[in-house]
Amino acid sequence: MSSPGEPLVVLDAVTFRYPGPPPVLAVRWATLRVSAGEHVALTGASGSGKSTLLNLMGLLDRPTAGRVLFDGADLSAAPEPDRAAVRACRVGFVFQSFHLLPNRTAAENVMLGQVYAGVPRARRIDLAMHALDRVGLAARAWALPSQLSGGERQRVAVARAVVNRPWLLLCDEPTGNLDSAATAQLLGLFDELHADGIAVVVVTHNPAVSGRAERRVSMRDGVLTDASGGDLGADPQAS
Repeated sequence: MSSPGEPLVVLDAVTFRYPGPPPVLAVRWATLRVSAGEHVALTGASGSGKSTLLNLMGLLDRPTAGRVLFDGADLSAAPEPDRAAVRACRVGFVFQSFHLLPNRTAAENVMLGQVYAGVPRARRIDLAMHALDRVGLAARAWALPSQLSGGERQRVAVARAVVNRPWLLLCDEPTGNLDSAATAQLLGLFDELHADGIAVVVVTHNPAVSGRAERRVSMRDGVLTDASGGDLGADPQAS
C-alpha cells in the first residue's frame, strides 16, 4: 500500500461517455490524485458527474479515455478479474440507500462483503462482529434491517464496507437519508476511519459533511475543479 501522502488512486485526464442515443459526456478530462490516508469531499449539483467519477475511482466503470491508476498500477484496461480483486479487497463502497438485503441480519449483510473477497467461512463471523463493534452495533448484530433505524442501517453498510480493511472508502451521499443526530454520528465514524489511515472520498451536498474533509473538489457539467474554481483537467480540443 502507498505510504501516507503518496498517490493511492489517480485519475489521469479521464473522460467517461455513456452510450446513446444520444451519448452523454458525463466526465470531461478529469485529473485527480487522492493520496493514501487522505479525506476528500466531492461536491456539485445533481447530474454533474460526481457518482460517475466515484464509479471510475472504484473501478466499477472503465474510462472512455484517460487512465485510472490504483496504488501505482494502471487498471484502466486490466482484465476484469484483476479489477474485481482490487474492488473486493482494497475498496469499500457506502451508498445513500444502504443496499442491505432485507431478509438477512446485520451480521449476515456484513459477511456478504467477505464472500467476494474470498475470506474463509470460518473467519467471517469473527471479522463481521469486529466490524459491527467498530461502528457501535455489536449488540444489534442479529437484527434485520427492518428492525434498525436509518442511522443504524447506514452504520451496518459502513461495517460491510470496511470489514475487509480497504485502503479506500468511497461514499456516495451517505448522509442523505439520515437526520442530524445520525449524520453527526456517521461523520465521527468517518473521522475515526480516516485517522486509521483509510483514504475517504465522500460525495455530498451537505456542507457539514464537506467541511470535515481535508480537501474539497467540485464538479459542474462533468468538469472537475478544485476549491478555488480552477479546472482539474483540460479539454484537449479546447487548445
